[in-house]
Amino acid sequence: MGGPESPMPPPNPVDPRAPRLAHPAAAPGSEAPASGAPRAVAALRAWLRAAGAKPCHEAAVLRAWTHALPLDAGTRPAESFLPGALRASLPALASDLAALARAHSAHPAGDGSLRLLVALADGNAVESVLLPRDGVCVSTQVGCAVGCTFCMTGREGLRRGLGSAEIVAQVVLARSRRPVRKVVFMGMGEPAHNLDPVIEAIDLLADEGAIGHKNLVFSTVGDRRVFDRLPRERVRPALALSLHSTFADRRAALLPRAPRIDPAELVDLAQAYSRATGYPVQYQWTLLEGINDGDDEVERIVALLAGHYAVMNLIPYNRVDGLAYRRTSGHRAVAIARRLCERGVLAKLRQSAGQDVDGGCGQLRARALVAAVARPAEARLQ
Repeated sequence: MGGPESPMPPPNPVDPRAPRLAHPAAAPGSEAPASGAPRAVAALRAWLRAAGAKPCHEAAVLRAWTHALPLDAGTRPAESFLPGALRASLPALASDLAALARAHSAHPAGDGSLRLLVALADGNAVESVLLPRDGVCVSTQVGCAVGCTFCMTGREGLRRGLGSAEIVAQVVLARSRRPVRKVVFMGMGEPAHNLDPVIEAIDLLADEGAIGHKNLVFSTVGDRRVFDRLPRERVRPALALSLHSTFADRRAALLPRAPRIDPAELVDLAQAYSRATGYPVQYQWTLLEGINDGDDEVERIVALLAGHYAVMNLIPYNRVDGLAYRRTSGHRAVAIARRLCERGVLAKLRQSAGQDVDGGCGQLRARALVAAVARPAEARLQ
């Protein structure tokens, strides 16, 4: 990161009805939902059926929701298509669904991305990022249990997993602002630790949400349940594997609670999934100066990935206050990417969205919680 920290712009509330963020000392999962909307897609489907929806009505309402349209969009004239009880319930349902994920504050970055601090109905908060070129990065958990030592989210631990409807609601929120044609499950949380809701969200986004399967990207630190489950699913997303080191002991130090799978075996498992789907594996590598940016790592990356259908995404470290990690210099990062490409590994030097506003994953939420503690209760985030 080099140089003094850029001042964080003040929160930009975009919805005065956004729920209050939960106090950080609250017990995980103890908050009662403020919204009547189910957190799970399956429960939402059951709610629609109880309101009189047939399969065609259910699909039409869910299709409208996932595209951020009025719930009766595409069913005109609604009076001749939707059952009366369902039609009468749509305004209340629309309000409840909107409460699943509201933008508490928005922080645009110079790269065209827009990082959102998203308030959930129970007072918790997560982060979503609207990416350049019609993508959105969504969170799957409040906090994370993996504990990556260079990550702000990992320092907070895990509060709870998101329901599948809460995951989809982040995409809906993004689509209310921009077109979305790609969804990456790469925000707060480890998707493998919340597997059923993530898969349920993927199914809905692929079907009613009309997102191409290869444009649904499941990110993981590597968990055998992922490699067992995803190949058997009807919708098989693309895979992003957070590698960060090719040395088992070094990787274990960086990702202390990730499953202990040797990096070479992880690559084998990931490439087997690539062969099953026909999609390249996206390997994620946060560049940390003096730790995983040496020639030893470069040589082992080449040995593991050369000739494979894969992309190595090199991501400069986004500085976190209180941590001693430093970002690899721009010159060195470019040299690593060039050397990998020359040796047969497609490497891309990425930018972590939100770096110029100090809005890396987990940082906006951490600031909001600190502010909530510092202010009197009546003045906390609304």
